[in-house]
Amino acid sequence: MDRRVLGKSGLQLVQWVMTRYLLAGIALFGLTTGAAVAAPRPVVVELFTSQGCSDCPPADALLRQVKATDPDVLPLDLHVTYWNDAAWKDPFSLRAATDLQDHYASLRGSTEVYTPEAVVDGKAQFVGSNQTTMAAAISRARAAIAESGATQVSVRAVGGQIVVHVGEGNGPATVWLFGFDPERTTTIRGGENGGRTLTEVNVVRSITRLGTWDGQPSERKIRAPAGTRFAALVQRSDGTVLGAAQD
Repeated sequence: MDRRVLGKSGLQLVQWVMTRYLLAGIALFGLTTGAAVAAPRPVVVELFTSQGCSDCPPADALLRQVKATDPDVLPLDLHVTYWNDAAWKDPFSLRAATDLQDHYASLRGSTEVYTPEAVVDGKAQFVGSNQTTMAAAISRARAAIAESGATQVSVRAVGGQIVVHVGEGNGPATVWLFGFDPERTTTIRGGENGGRTLTEVNVVRSITRLGTWDGQPSERKIRAPAGTRFAALVQRSDGTVLGAAQD
């Protein structure tokens, strides 16, 4: 359109229309990008592993990759105890991690456990080094979260204590606190991985049951357990994760 054939009022009308379209476009862009970026909660990926297991380093490497490339995932590296022997005792192994894996096995009607095993959002269970299955499980969990929403959870460190707040929702469920170190590098001096140096991420150092949540807003406060960072999960006994957050 040639601006020379328009009067002053015509120019103002064109400018007004263009401004309205521009503002509408900006608003739409903000809504779409906000929906793409914001997530009700992270997808929880638990990896059951051991420094005594020669099949585990590829799974630990995959967990590192997931952490580095997907900010909407909460990875937790859980070291079990049943690989410990005279050749090598995993310094990060926790009886609570073994108990948790036993619980997940019971949900599939089994008593058998193995490493490396990944559990995504308390439901999908598979070999933890399988990248294709991992990506598919995370994608399904993300879609389920987007559809069903999430219970609001927050966790923060205050003066040597950890404060976990859980919002309103559908209980009952259990509130769990995981203390973890974002990265640990270990030189393995015995066992199947003897001589190797392993770098692992989000290594869980403590698992604390904070009690039952009945669906009403609540706040729990405890002295900080082992770990330099913390994550809180609200989870039903059937494995369903209702809410999750990290500090």
